[in-house]
Amino acid sequence: MTDAATDPAALDRLAALVRDAGSVVALTGAGISVPSGIPDFRTPGTGLWANVDPMEVAHVDVWRRDPQRFWAFYGDRFARYGGLAPNRAHDALVELGARGHLDVVLTQNIDGLHQRAGFPDVVELHGSIAGAHCPACGERTPLGRVLRLIEEATDGVPRCPACGGVLKPDVVLFGDLLPEAAIRRAEELARGADLLLCIGSSLEVWPVSDLPATTLRRGGQLAVVTIGDTPYDDAAAVRLRGDVVDELEGLVAALNRLGD
Repeated sequence: MTDAATDPAALDRLAALVRDAGSVVALTGAGISVPSGIPDFRTPGTGLWANVDPMEVAHVDVWRRDPQRFWAFYGDRFARYGGLAPNRAHDALVELGARGHLDVVLTQNIDGLHQRAGFPDVVELHGSIAGAHCPACGERTPLGRVLRLIEEATDGVPRCPACGGVLKPDVVLFGDLLPEAAIRRAEELARGADLLLCIGSSLEVWPVSDLPATTLRRGGQLAVVTIGDTPYDDAAAVRLRGDVVDELEGLVAALNRLGD
């Protein structure tokens, strides 16, 4: 599917929903970070998993049995993501929050770009590249130090400065359990949301895929802003398919037109 033109009437409808909602929660996926230079997951030719099997490089079992192979992949990911900046879609969400129109961001992304943009309350459902930890002793190591340890290691494997154990990134790997506290809070927020604003996500990966249904069951509404199809398109009060930056900046502009 190709990008669609921004629909001014749909943006006005979304702006009215945002303005009138008592609680607005955003749920973001890979699509919001694409303008910052981070690929989505499965777009043919460019997606993160388009040319590599994630089970061979990003599974917890690979980290255990072949840390050199694992960190050859994740070290590059840490280095690239750590140097990127938020884009105007992230900035638009910060603007919505500052104006009292967005309470919290739930994100499937590990890039930390919402925080770098300045959004104050972000729930990271899949962890973060902000650092790594040592499962053996619990020592935590921030991103910059992890990158230096990778560079200094002859095999490219960062090891715990305290005990020498192989570091594990603070992200949810394939085969890992999701962070219980983050998922529990996301479910609570989805239950209480008057409007769940789903941005740049396919809404197909469980348990995140159940959050829109939770909002709908409690009488809330959905708005879906993403190029590709989702299972919730027919249930959405507003469905936007244009470029994520254009759509979110258009939402801010529509709120301005409404005088709010």
